[in-house]
Amino acid sequence: MYVITVDFFIKDNFVDNFKKRVIQQANDSLNNEKDCLYFDVCFDKENINRVFLYEIYKDKNAFDEHLNSSHYLSFNKEVAPWVKEKIINNFEKQKS
Repeated sequence: MYVITVDFFIKDNFVDNFKKRVIQQANDSLNNEKDCLYFDVCFDKENINRVFLYEIYKDKNAFDEHLNSSHYLSFNKEVAPWVKEKIINNFEKQKS
């Protein structure tokens, strides 16, 4: 399985808008992509400007499909001006 984590740091005046929009994005991904297996949105209790995503896809191809989906492209275009910093990491999850 292919795991993506994303740390977003949001500009002060866009935090509420971003939170609503990223939840919608998570739901769109889970509902519209059969190979998006998990999409968790986490809000930092100590830093309201930080949002952490944990996503699991069947494989890298599924993640690439996600990046090319209309709902992701729309999300990314809309929120890009709201974001101060975005840190992306990818991992391969081993079966236990």
